[in-house]
Amino acid sequence: MKMKKFINDPADLTSELLEGLALANSDLIELRENNLVVSKALADADRVTIVTLGGSGHEPAISGFVGEGMVDISVVGDVFAAPGPQACVEALKMADKGHGVLFVVLNHAGDMLTANLTMKQVKKLGMNVKKLVTQEDVSNAPRENSDDRRGLVGCIPTYKIAAAAARAGKNLDEVYEIASRFAENMATLAVAVRGATHPATGGALSEVGENDMEVGMGQHGEGGGGARPLASADDTAVLMLDALLADIGIREGERVMLILNGSGATTLMELLIIYRKCVKHLAEKKIEIVANEVGELLTVQEQAGFQMFLARMDDELLGYYNAPCRTPYMKK
Repeated sequence: MKMKKFINDPADLTSELLEGLALANSDLIELRENNLVVSKALADADRVTIVTLGGSGHEPAISGFVGEGMVDISVVGDVFAAPGPQACVEALKMADKGHGVLFVVLNHAGDMLTANLTMKQVKKLGMNVKKLVTQEDVSNAPRENSDDRRGLVGCIPTYKIAAAAARAGKNLDEVYEIASRFAENMATLAVAVRGATHPATGGALSEVGENDMEVGMGQHGEGGGGARPLASADDTAVLMLDALLADIGIREGERVMLILNGSGATTLMELLIIYRKCVKHLAEKKIEIVANEVGELLTVQEQAGFQMFLARMDDELLGYYNAPCRTPYMKK
């Protein structure tokens, strides 16, 4: 099937979408050179700040979460590609208000290469920067090999919790500890029923059999080796939720955050039907949902499917997650 999208010159995709994002949210963010999306709240910040990086094509992530109470600067690469380290160094310098910077990076090869080169440069400059890697995809590595796990939608609540801790006056070591504690107790599993295309070329990122679903699909359409016959919403919900519960070791009486993140072409109707089953399944296990999101946070163009995210919560983490924020695509 031929790709049909409302675009102009494919070479201008990233610059034009970022320009549109900034124009649509001019009270919250501004676009700087080298594709830096900067929170207008940064100008008055007197605290630890949050910087992240990633390729475009996953909207609203990641730049849609720049603003008050979340990310201070997002460094944006081309579609599905990491930005260069020099832009990241520039962002970290701009973000540093004398209290240090938390640099949040999703575990993907290009992002990690850029992040590691960036950290070498900022170390030479004597800057106070800590790198936090989100790596919660349960499908491609066991928990004991978490460094091999891909970063998925878990980056979004991590931004929120880290930023709230920073706004509460925590120092960089404390912000890092709080965000790490959350990140180490989260897990995500993705499923897809149709793959995505690259918006610049129209090339397919992945293929899913007509009567199949792919459990363990990666953020860029990478297959997880989990092809199986398409199941009902209820059966899919239980399959994925049980895998996440087992991975984190959630037990009766615990509290969790549950996120259903649509991958780009899954309807809200489907997500809500799945969420309904998740609530019932967790209630049967006497596990309480204390924070949730249902919708599109981190997408991959028109891929049909969703990511299910689960995290262990406590009073401190819940307080930070519920703290006020105001960004283009999350407000509390």
